[in-house]
Amino acid sequence: MALESELDKRQIQEAYDNLIKSCRHTLSEENLKQIQKAFDFACKAHEGVRRKSGEPYIMHPLAVATIVTKEIGLGTKAIISSMLHDVVEDTEYTLDDIRTLFGDKIATIVDGLTKLEGDFDYKQAANFRKMLLTLSDDVRVILIKIADRLHNMRTLDSMLPNKQLKISGETLYIYAPLAHRLGLYAIKTELEDLSLKYKYPEQYREISLQLRDKEEHRLYLVNQFIKPIEEKLKKENLEFSIFGRPKSVYSIWKKMQVKKVSFDEVYDLLAIRIIFKADEHMDERRKCWEIFSVVTSTYNYKQDRIRDWITMPKANGYEALHLTVMGPEGKWVEVQIRSERMNEIAERGFAAHWKYKTGSSHESELDKWIERIKEMLQNPESDVLEFLDDFKLNLFSSEIVVFTPNGEMKTLPKKATVLDFAYEIHSDLGNKCIGAKINHQLVPISYELRSGDQIEILTSEKQKPQAHWFDIVTTAKAKQKVKDSFKLEHNQHIQLGKQLIEERLKAIDKIPSNETINQLLTHFNLDSKIQMYAQVGSGLSSLNNIETIFEEKKEANKLIKYWRLSLGRKKKSTSEPENKGLPIDKRKPYVLSEENLEKNFTLAKCCNPIPGDDVIGYIDNNNKVIIHKKSCPETVRIMTSEGDKIVTATWKQFKIQSYLSSIIIKGFDRVGILSEIAGIISKDHNVNMRTVHFDTNDGVFTGSIDVYIHNTEDLDDIISKMTKIKGIEIVERIEKS
Repeated sequence: MALESELDKRQIQEAYDNLIKSCRHTLSEENLKQIQKAFDFACKAHEGVRRKSGEPYIMHPLAVATIVTKEIGLGTKAIISSMLHDVVEDTEYTLDDIRTLFGDKIATIVDGLTKLEGDFDYKQAANFRKMLLTLSDDVRVILIKIADRLHNMRTLDSMLPNKQLKISGETLYIYAPLAHRLGLYAIKTELEDLSLKYKYPEQYREISLQLRDKEEHRLYLVNQFIKPIEEKLKKENLEFSIFGRPKSVYSIWKKMQVKKVSFDEVYDLLAIRIIFKADEHMDERRKCWEIFSVVTSTYNYKQDRIRDWITMPKANGYEALHLTVMGPEGKWVEVQIRSERMNEIAERGFAAHWKYKTGSSHESELDKWIERIKEMLQNPESDVLEFLDDFKLNLFSSEIVVFTPNGEMKTLPKKATVLDFAYEIHSDLGNKCIGAKINHQLVPISYELRSGDQIEILTSEKQKPQAHWFDIVTTAKAKQKVKDSFKLEHNQHIQLGKQLIEERLKAIDKIPSNETINQLLTHFNLDSKIQMYAQVGSGLSSLNNIETIFEEKKEANKLIKYWRLSLGRKKKSTSEPENKGLPIDKRKPYVLSEENLEKNFTLAKCCNPIPGDDVIGYIDNNNKVIIHKKSCPETVRIMTSEGDKIVTATWKQFKIQSYLSSIIIKGFDRVGILSEIAGIISKDHNVNMRTVHFDTNDGVFTGSIDVYIHNTEDLDDIISKMTKIKGIEIVERIEKS
């Protein structure tokens, strides 16, 4: 590799100067010397190496260090660790070298950021788990990893399309929710927007253009909205700032998907933020409500859209008062009211949370969340992919607050059940839970909790966890406790089964040798002795007449031996090499042609893609490609845990075979409307209908039709023509698995 040119050196120095400029005012001269030492070491370690974009590799660690200090607000150790985070993984220097030069703490952080080696299927999840193991000691590992991911997303243009899909899918699945949980709202928003840009480039581009086209009008509406509030707040002698902020591209796209609406129909596209300066004598909460009063005396507000996160902050420390009011031109406007302290916590999250904690012994919801993650990490037996799914459950963004009989407050995810609450209190309470009393009413263990519920758990000594409890619990903690209970019971069954088998064998003068155990496995039709011990110990398999197993075996041995030998000869002479499919170049889009369907690729049953859908391919162990929609939940899981098996895919013209798709129709009933709908489908497009179902109530109908079509182009044409039928209000494709 060639050494850096003079231009490279100037670029590197400029990036380093920018880093120092962003943190100089907060650091001592000794701190700055340590940072310089780390910079020199990292430059030497990465010398001559370049990123995919072509720039010197050292630019990446410098950018991560700048994000860590400038956008998250961390200090010297985090800056040094950021600059060194790829040294052990990518160069010949070891962790011992880092420890010798920079001390134990920085070596520990760098170790948490260094990836593991191993099989890819588990490597990503295992790396994430390893990183989280440092959470109990130093949360800076997670914050640096988020900064690392943010810079990778900002420079994703230089990667191949399949890598862009993998990284953006992983980011949406884990890193954006993790940034949200740690209160890094600005970073979370940017991660979501960048992920959308690479996962759904056309939708991202379309929404961005619409936002840009309407920016001038939006600024006009913002200024019109702000003016009367600003005048009133100035009379209060309050030091404040008030400004508009556009909704993120991702949040608009998500609302369009969930609510099935167009860009123009998205609720509260306008958002206003009011940030006030509070002195040490000011009651910040009271001031928020006073500003609320000013806003609502100016504009009518929507009562069901008030969000009070100052009385009861979010689990990640977020505090603010949100309301939605009717602004100029009949547009709904979201207003956020915060103090400067609240705003810093909202923007910088965890780092600011600790800054304002000021030595308080009060345990926040964020502290409790970290404790829950530690509990998950303490189980060394859990499968790493299972762990990743369980961890994802802990990144809930919608929360409810409930209370114990003594009035102690507990925060749980939305849709949590009585059983989740019981396990949140104690494992034994969960294992013995038979129901609860809520507001003096008996409810079952599956009852979905609501904010404000006061819950008294009812138990029975005879109760024990059941298999269907996995369908009832929603939190990772509860799921893990149920698993642990089954594992404990399973281990007890194994021990008892082994004991019973050895006792019965001894009674008939048989030694528990491998041959004896294999004969028993054949009799019970099982694959392993652990399975057999568990089944015997739980009473699922009986040891009655065990003697006959060995008598029958003696008579059959010769015949079985002959049969196996002859079968082996036959296999040897007739077997053919297993078809592992054609080689696949993951750097290029995989072409989906009709003649190769089922031969080289299949359409996933979980999401039923049709030609024209936005799809990706997953390469299975037989080198066959399984096609999923990009929006399929399974796709998100695959991108996160098996991203190197992802390939981009593109459709060739599909016009021979037909594929099942479903349409939902809503509108006002009238004579002949069904005939017109059927005419468009059958006559205009020569499309077959599999099922038709319509319900009418008070002149309004809802219908669903399953049709066989060639591709999305035909389906879109049918939908477009249906929307023009008089009386029809909504026509859209629905997903059916």
